[in-house]
Amino acid sequence: MFARPGVMRKSMSSSRKKRGPGKVAYGFPKATRLPRSFATLLIIVALMSTVTALVVPVVRSAGSYRSPQAAGGAPGTVQTPTGPLTAVDRDFVKRVRWAGLWEIPAGRMAVTKGGTPEVRTAGQHLIDGHTELDQAVLQTAGTLGLDVPSAPSAQQQAWLKQLDAAQGDEFDRLFANIVRNAHGQVFAVVAQVRASTQNSAVRDLATLANSTVLDHMMVLEATGLVKFGDLSSPPAAAPSPSATRR
Repeated sequence: MFARPGVMRKSMSSSRKKRGPGKVAYGFPKATRLPRSFATLLIIVALMSTVTALVVPVVRSAGSYRSPQAAGGAPGTVQTPTGPLTAVDRDFVKRVRWAGLWEIPAGRMAVTKGGTPEVRTAGQHLIDGHTELDQAVLQTAGTLGLDVPSAPSAQQQAWLKQLDAAQGDEFDRLFANIVRNAHGQVFAVVAQVRASTQNSAVRDLATLANSTVLDHMMVLEATGLVKFGDLSSPPAAAPSPSATRR
């Protein structure tokens, strides 16, 4: 009924001989112990992966930030929703506003006092063109957060006084030459700004100013009173000291 002790020891010995390497009883794999140095290496790799996953999003977020300073780093340049705004751009907006402040009154004088149909037509063009341009420049200034003049400059006020005091042929001659000379001065600035500005709002304003100023130059020249030899050379577009940003 019970096996003999010697037979039992012989059976167990045979069973051990049949097991393969790395096997235990019942055929389950024998657990293999990893070297301590390899286990440490796995822990280090896991920690590095965790740190990388936390740091990379922060680095990417920092890389997406851009300084408000415009590309190129031109002095006085600031970034706006419509693009970089330079000191020359700001000065241009101011000049356009100034033009309307004195040319609309000059146009009204020409319509009232002009001795020829051509002078009166030129005056009406000044009123119409600068009324539209003045609305555009005020909108642009609001978009860009700029302060613009509310009164003509001292020189422009002197021109208006000169025109107001003149009568007849003298008025026609002064009107045609003073206003045409002023337009020639600003036309060069308009062309430079239109060609170089990176600000879309300033570019749109310069496009409108370009067509308006050219129209006025043509109707003034059509009076036959412009003395081209007396016209001043156009200045380079340079920022005005008082062209400020709000």
